[in-house]
Amino acid sequence: MARPPGCARNVAAATGGKLKLDGRVALVTGAGRRVGQALATALGAQRMRVAVHYHGSAAGAEETATIIRNAGGEATVFQGDLGTPDGPGRLVSDVAAKMGSLSVVVNSAAVMERTPIGEVTPDVWDAMFALNLRAPFLICQAAAPLMRKDGGAIVNIADLAAFESWPAYIPHSISKAGVVKMTSSLAKALGPSIRVNAIAPGAVLLPKDWDASAADRLISTTPLKRLGNPQDVVGAMLYLLGADYVTGETLIVDGGRHIRK
Repeated sequence: MARPPGCARNVAAATGGKLKLDGRVALVTGAGRRVGQALATALGAQRMRVAVHYHGSAAGAEETATIIRNAGGEATVFQGDLGTPDGPGRLVSDVAAKMGSLSVVVNSAAVMERTPIGEVTPDVWDAMFALNLRAPFLICQAAAPLMRKDGGAIVNIADLAAFESWPAYIPHSISKAGVVKMTSSLAKALGPSIRVNAIAPGAVLLPKDWDASAADRLISTTPLKRLGNPQDVVGAMLYLLGADYVTGETLIVDGGRHIRK
C-alpha cells in the first residue's frame, strides 16, 4: 500500500525513530531488591546511565550500583520515600539535577501485602495506593517535560493481579489495575514523543514467606508448567523499550496463567 506523501518523514519527525539506550539516563524505582534490581542492572548492561532508586534497601541499592559499575556502566544511587506526596517529584528533580537528563523511566517500586476482607484499614489502603499508583503517576508527570525533547519511554510494572480476582489481595489488585489504566491513558496523553507501556508479571519471584507447596501449586496450574524468574521481566522490558511502534500496552508475563481457566 502506498503511503501518503510525506508520511515517513512526518512519522520520523514525531517519534524520533527507535529509542537509543547507550549513554542515556534511565531511572528505575525500587532498584535495590528483587525484580527492580534485575531491571536496573539490565539497563546498565545496555550502557545506560542508571539512576538507582531505593527507599529502605540501601545495601541492595549499593549492590545494584556496584553490579552496573563492574560491568562498565554508570550508576548513581538516590534515596526517597515515594509514598509521600512530594517524594516522586523530588526524586525526578534530583535525577535531573545530578544526571542532566532523563530518557527512560521504569516504575518498579511497589508493595504487596496480604489484606483479607475485614483486615483492610484506611491507613493500609492509603499507603498501598500512595506507593503503587499515585507515585508512578506523579513520577511520569514530573518526568514528561524532561523526556519530550529527545523522546523516551516509560515502563510501568503492574501485576497479574490486575487481571484476576485474588480475595486476600484486593487493595493490591485494584492498585495494579489502576496502573494498567494509567498506562494506556498516559500513552495517549504523552505521545508521540514518549511511549508508555506496562508489564504484568506472574509468579516470577514468590514472597519469602511462601513455602514449597505453594510453588508446586502454581507450577501445576501454569500452562508452561514452571515458575518464571526476573529475567523474564527483563526480556519484556527490553522488548518494550525497543518496540518503537508499541504504546499503551500491558504485556502479561505469567507463563500463561491468565488463560488457564
